Amino acid sequence: MPADLFDVSEKVVIITGASRGIGRAVAEGFLDHGARVVLSARSESLTEQVAAYDADRVLEVRADMADPDAGQRIVEKTVEAFGRVDVLVNNAAITLPGAPPYDDATWNTTLDVNLSGAFRMARAAATAMAETGGGSIIHIASIAGIVAMPGNPSYSAAKAGLRHLSKAMANDFATRDVRVNTICPGYIVTDMTRASFLDPQRQAERSARTMMGRWGQPEELLGPCLFLASDASSYVTGIDLVVDGGWTGKGM
Repeated sequence: MPADLFDVSEKVVIITGASRGIGRAVAEGFLDHGARVVLSARSESLTEQVAAYDADRVLEVRADMADPDAGQRIVEKTVEAFGRVDVLVNNAAITLPGAPPYDDATWNTTLDVNLSGAFRMARAAATAMAETGGGSIIHIASIAGIVAMPGNPSYSAAKAGLRHLSKAMANDFATRDVRVNTICPGYIVTDMTRASFLDPQRQAERSARTMMGRWGQPEELLGPCLFLASDASSYVTGIDLVVDGGWTGKGM
């Protein structure tokens, strides 16, 4: 077995939603492991975030995943800078309150970013990968796409759709050496979940519901991403990798 099985050095990695939370932790982790990284975010500047890394290994692309042209533009800029795309971490997402009565605006906005935007990004990346020998697409979904969560049907529906998009794309692109997989995080401490984490009752309830008795940290998604990006997962495609501290597996 080769010693460099998990090596991602010199791989060209696109990470969307890279300015904070899981995206930021994963982006910095890939840079620390020697990858060339394209960081995409909607509005926040990433200059300070990447200042410690060699400029020739980092590209910043400002993009809103609700923009129908965003995915293609990110891929084109990546190929222009680095010649190819090896890995996509499709992480960008939003969450909006959605308790009954449900409204069309919340539904449409959430699905446009979390599902349609992710699809367009993955389509552009998969096409580019297929033309240059293959690659790995990693969709960041959620346990909300596996089990029902109250008060946010648009988010849950989008993440469930993302899981099945992965399987469909994995089937279509497998013979072109493009692997497509999904990571489903549980409760991770990010800006998106901070209000719940800072609420003592909700934090305690969700910790108790998790086998490991705690929330996860963004950095704990790096290992699964490195696995799916590297040759260690060369025969892995179309799966859901659940990273939830045991939330979905816990019974009574």
